Amino acid sequence: MIRSIITTLGILLAWHVVILVLAPPRFIFPGPWDVMVAFVDNFSLLIENLAITSVEIVVGLFIGCVLGMLSALLLISFDGARRWLLPVLVVSQAIPVFALAPLLTLWFGYGIAPKIIMASLIIFFPVSAACHDGLRYAPTSRLDLARTMGASNWAILRHIRLPSALPAIASGVRVAAAVAPIGAVVGEWVGSSKGLGYIMLHANARMQTDLMFAALFLLCLASVALYFSVNRLLDNLLSWQADTTRHNQFQYSQQGTPRQ
Repeated sequence: MIRSIITTLGILLAWHVVILVLAPPRFIFPGPWDVMVAFVDNFSLLIENLAITSVEIVVGLFIGCVLGMLSALLLISFDGARRWLLPVLVVSQAIPVFALAPLLTLWFGYGIAPKIIMASLIIFFPVSAACHDGLRYAPTSRLDLARTMGASNWAILRHIRLPSALPAIASGVRVAAAVAPIGAVVGEWVGSSKGLGYIMLHANARMQTDLMFAALFLLCLASVALYFSVNRLLDNLLSWQADTTRHNQFQYSQQGTPRQ
């Protein structure tokens, strides 16, 4: 906490020094005080639009994570699906997701739906890839033992593959939480009537750079809060992983200690 405060104060101090030395026009690069004044003057407007953007981000994060995990389960469970769908997923990443934003706005209108879809599309592949790798690289010794004992594919998936894949899935979800705001804001830039992206776009058009910085600052705070909330939740859900790691390290150190 203290380090975060010191880092923030250092950034603000460097920002203020740049303003003092270069003295750029306010409409090009406002100072910290100008941004703070714009933030206070437009607080209710910013909070109202933050609520809309937050809904888009959270719902898109949930949908993208669920779809990514389901696709990974489909790929690992059926050889035919893996042969046909995996190349499609890889090729789909060659299409810039941002280029789809105008089409989504055309198809679904200027409401909240295209922004949620944009966030879900950006999130989908990282979660799917992380989950698929975690399921695929389950410990071979456990898989062989389960097959030797006649375990079904469902039992193997439930008791071996999924528990082994949880750390990889958690990493994919952390990445998803970090990139989820991108999809929502890009969707708002392309076409919307509400949201922080809408505020930033119109503030830029009216040369209200201080308001644009205030909206960007609020978006950064929301994104950081989302990431650390997801990270804390995953750490609590996977607390057994740290205990297992420490137990394995202890066993290794005991085995490596020479006997007297």
